Amino acid sequence: MWFASLGSGSKGNATLVRSADTLLMVDCGFSMRETTRRLAALDVQPEQIDAILVTHEHSDHCAGVASLSRRFQIPVYLTHGTAGTGRCDGSHSLLCFNSEDSFAIGSLQVKAVTVPHDAAEPCQYRLSSGGRSLGILTDLGSITPHVLDNYRDCHSLLLEFNHDLPMLQAGSYPPALKRRVGGDWGHLNNLQAAQLLRDLGAGRPGQLVVAHVSENNNSRQRAEEALLSVLDSLEGVVWAEQAGGFDWLAVG
Repeated sequence: MWFASLGSGSKGNATLVRSADTLLMVDCGFSMRETTRRLAALDVQPEQIDAILVTHEHSDHCAGVASLSRRFQIPVYLTHGTAGTGRCDGSHSLLCFNSEDSFAIGSLQVKAVTVPHDAAEPCQYRLSSGGRSLGILTDLGSITPHVLDNYRDCHSLLLEFNHDLPMLQAGSYPPALKRRVGGDWGHLNNLQAAQLLRDLGAGRPGQLVVAHVSENNNSRQRAEEALLSVLDSLEGVVWAEQAGGFDWLAVG
């Protein structure tokens, strides 16, 4: 298995996951033109994508789903609740499932995982193939025992380090948005993400990608400080950038 990112953050998200014979895109929060440009930088043509998985209906994750799906006849997999919002209407086809379902797309096994986020029926994903597993875990406001159970023993984990709580509280966001982002149904802060890694213990991933980092309410230095409270070093940690994501990585 391999994975790569077109970009990660509040301005748009998309992750590619591939096995020997299957290529999936998880979310598409960019315009058609921007998605195509970013795919080309990863040596991928849209026609190669077998399916799009959607985590939830917020625009930074689904704004480009319908247009990309329709133009290149790519099926879209999403929860019934996400489909019910209408945000992916106009797609080539919608294949709905219940959060917590497991299914196969080509040679990739997909497990949907319910997460606490302020959306209709949000989920994140754990994907497996050939004895390797990749966890994708962003857009959740708190860590539940259920989340811990489902992301234990991943070979690679793409994990949200959205904000530094003091920076969020002192920042320019209006009070209601601060409460939303920092609440139990919002986004993980640095200390929460670090605590998740700590709680995973021996089930911690061998490879970590830091993702969905706020450009306004976080800094690399503060995220690194949180990571170093858990990890012995930052060697091997990959950072998913908003401007360009990251290039192909082998899972594990």
